[in-house]
Amino acid sequence: MDDQAAGSPQDAQRVPVCYRHPDRETGVRCTRCERPICPECMVDAAVGFQCPECVRTGSGTGHAPTASAPRTLAGGAVAADPRLITKILVGTCLAVFLVQLSLGDRFTDHFQLIGRAYIPLLGSVEGIAEGQWYRLLTAMFLHGSAIHIIFNMLSLWWIGGPLEEALGRARYLALYLVSGLAGSALTYVITAPNQGSLGASGAVFGLFGATAVLMRRLNYDMRPIIALLVINLIFTFSPGFNIAWQAHVGGLVAGVVIGYAMVHAPRERRALVQYGTCALVLAVVVLMTLLRTAQLT
Repeated sequence: MDDQAAGSPQDAQRVPVCYRHPDRETGVRCTRCERPICPECMVDAAVGFQCPECVRTGSGTGHAPTASAPRTLAGGAVAADPRLITKILVGTCLAVFLVQLSLGDRFTDHFQLIGRAYIPLLGSVEGIAEGQWYRLLTAMFLHGSAIHIIFNMLSLWWIGGPLEEALGRARYLALYLVSGLAGSALTYVITAPNQGSLGASGAVFGLFGATAVLMRRLNYDMRPIIALLVINLIFTFSPGFNIAWQAHVGGLVAGVVIGYAMVHAPRERRALVQYGTCALVLAVVVLMTLLRTAQLT
């Protein structure tokens, strides 16, 4: 049989795909150039939506090209390098790990998460309860072994890159840091005060949670991210792996809460809702830390 001719009824019924993301079907077109655009590429216009290119060039809108900069789905600015923050985070963790290898346990003991304990290498009582709150943050960039950092950095790259592109740099960084701090705070509250903890897992689990919320918002197939999350949680709670499950759970819960605010905030007060939610989660982190410190001292 002859190949079906282009323009046939079957061809005409195909759902168009975004011109910037060919794997995403969409029924929305740019009001200027009429190219199909997905939710991530939509930029609010006086009537309908425009694509990023038409916004950048002005395309007959009567406004300067910078008057309406293209925005991500969450309202962040579209960057030339949409994975810059992810690259910086991965690079920072790798650099810190090299410092750990060079300086040894003494360096790690200075910055890992620990509630309150006597550290022989340092010759003194150390910990968050001693006023060293910075450990909640610095522990997120330390790792205990090569396997530990490889696993975390691969997860950060695979999950973080696309999420950064969808949220924008500032929102993505806020999500990462606050989720990591939430994981650290829950670890501080639940674990024994002399038990050390370190790793980017809490922040990475926050990215998992936000990614699940984003995929549901875009009506994507949820099965891959759910399967990946379940596998990670199985490892988290399996005996013998010596994993701080508290950091994973704390980061995951914070990531879901912040992720929901990022992608569902109403446009008219989007930034207020998004950063207000981050501030609220951060306030909970501070409260948990204060209560635990009072208990230990």
